[in-house]
Amino acid sequence: MSKTLLYGATKVDESNSAYAAAASLEQFQWKNRVFVIFSDDDNSRAARQENQLLADRDGLTERDIVLLKVAGHSVRLLFGAGEGLDADAILQDLGGPQAGEFAAVLVGKDGTAKLNASEPITNAELFAIIDSMPMRATETLTQDR
Repeated sequence: MSKTLLYGATKVDESNSAYAAAASLEQFQWKNRVFVIFSDDDNSRAARQENQLLADRDGLTERDIVLLKVAGHSVRLLFGAGEGLDADAILQDLGGPQAGEFAAVLVGKDGTAKLNASEPITNAELFAIIDSMPMRATETLTQDR
């Protein structure tokens, strides 16, 4: 299983496309985190990822997550609100997988990819990654007041 965490305390080279904001998801920038599921040929891993995440809608809401599923040339909004989404643009912006391969990408509120996974991840793993981000820590502090 491959997971690439693109978040860290190191200096970011913003000329690197891995850190460039996804123009196709611009409507969510500074408002939502976006979790994009790229469907595999038989949809088995994508469906497992989708069902697992949707089982904790409160966790998704608490972390301002919009959940999208890209299959072929179509994109479907699974959780949250959004409009005018283009599957091909999302695939290109996020450097998505080859056609028919599963991938999951977490895009932070700043519009950059924070996680690329080639296998489904658990809600606990996803939420731990998000909860470790400085912006999330700030959100939690302001919610507690």
